[in-house]
Amino acid sequence: MIWQSYIKGFRTYLSLEKSLSPNSIEAYTNDILKFERFCKMKYPSLRIEDIHYKHLQEFIKWIYEFNLEASSQARIISGIKSFFHYLLLEDIIKINPTKLLETPKITRKLPDVLSIEEIESLLNAIDMSTPEGERNKAMIETLYGCGLRVSELVNLKISELLFNEGFIRVIGKGNKQRLVPIGSVATKQITQYLKNIRPSTKPKSSFEDIVFLNRRGRQLTRVMVFTIIKKLAQKAGIKKSISPHTLRHSFATHLINGGADLRAVQEMLGHESITTTEIYTHLDNEYLREAIISFHPRS
Repeated sequence: MIWQSYIKGFRTYLSLEKSLSPNSIEAYTNDILKFERFCKMKYPSLRIEDIHYKHLQEFIKWIYEFNLEASSQARIISGIKSFFHYLLLEDIIKINPTKLLETPKITRKLPDVLSIEEIESLLNAIDMSTPEGERNKAMIETLYGCGLRVSELVNLKISELLFNEGFIRVIGKGNKQRLVPIGSVATKQITQYLKNIRPSTKPKSSFEDIVFLNRRGRQLTRVMVFTIIKKLAQKAGIKKSISPHTLRHSFATHLINGGADLRAVQEMLGHESITTTEIYTHLDNEYLREAIISFHPRS
């Protein structure tokens, strides 16, 4: 019962003090439950207050045997560290046993990015003779034109479209609001969809303010947006593995290739840390390298 009590308190801490999203809280909770399962299996009488570095080392060795990727191991260790930090703050433990715990080094994989021509191919693959086509074009122009996460797109509200000011207001990770500039193309497509297509679908209760609806008048799911984009990519003959996030990566990469300020891109993407945005400078370097290989006479 002690574990459940501490985990419940930890969840409250993550929600109220750290302002984490429900998805992040679930991920952290699952990591602690893995650790609890390990402790009860290996050390049935071990109290949380008596956990030492050696127990944590054994746990890390245990999860390593499951052949988890370095990124998954790093996330689990991060969750454990946060849990013990919370226990220390609450004075449940006197010494934090995770201090010496090392996180595995993660090789940062550069995300797939679409060229401007591939973006055009994706848009041209949409069947504009259908109501869904009008909606899908508006969605893709918004994802690419504003660099939104898929969760931000499906939760976008009509009341948050500030077209006169040239912005949309989105709710990002940790329920943090930000204003994102929106260009004329995306504005035009959303306006056409709202004027010509959406009125023919009666929104269900509580979805009246949601911009993008399915045929039943409900908010689109993240999975549905993934499916739409994958089908369009297949139709357009794009061989890359793409998702809604690919459009976000493409948005950032094309901005930086065009000379946009890194801080401005960070603000638009809603990244808490500039280091997260810096991945796009690596993409930019790769773009330059390919340009040299392709066009320099001595390459």
